[in-house]
Amino acid sequence: MRVVLFGHGRMGRLVGVYAADHGAEVVGVLTSRSTPEEWEAVAAAGADVVIDFATGEALEQSLERLCELAPTLVLGSTGWGAFEPQARAIAARHGRGVVAASNFSVGAYLMEAAVRALAPAMEVLHDYEPFLHEAHHSKKRDAPSGTALLLLGAMRQAGLTRHVDVSVTRAGHIPGTHTVGVDGPAETVTVTHTVRDRATFAHGALRAAQWVQGRTGWYSMRDVLDV
Repeated sequence: MRVVLFGHGRMGRLVGVYAADHGAEVVGVLTSRSTPEEWEAVAAAGADVVIDFATGEALEQSLERLCELAPTLVLGSTGWGAFEPQARAIAARHGRGVVAASNFSVGAYLMEAAVRALAPAMEVLHDYEPFLHEAHHSKKRDAPSGTALLLLGAMRQAGLTRHVDVSVTRAGHIPGTHTVGVDGPAETVTVTHTVRDRATFAHGALRAAQWVQGRTGWYSMRDVLDV
């Protein structure tokens, strides 16, 4: 599997570090500052998939060109939710297969499945109040995070209509911690997912890149993991 990296910050570099573990080879690296000559060189190298860990702004500006580089894409940038309808249209026009996710860790989607199962009980137990808290490093731009919104969306889709108190922490170097809980008169129940190493996101993105080969359409990590 021949990979082009779009974005070469912490996550892009980690994907490069672990690519070989997933039978992948990085054949090019592009950023929002790449020159036209660099884009041409990467296009000439030929790729099976583009893995994006740039920024939402960079993705919006470059998605059309990224679709011309490979038949499949894995999109890990965040902060471009309003652009998604246009992104889907661009990918469809090019006949591309796309996995888009705000979080590529397997554990986050296991947690989502657990939260979906708990939501109906949260809806009917009115003396128990639901809450969601997430914490990330101080440089993370979006707040609440895409994963927090994913978990909140999972609860809504499972039938929870009540208010959910959502809180955010941005401090230090926290890779990512998400807690969904319900607090009652004399007890608290929580489900927590804690990332110990950002490598989990790189492994998940590479897993998604393998899965999407030969597919067209727009997918999520829930599709990749079948949860």
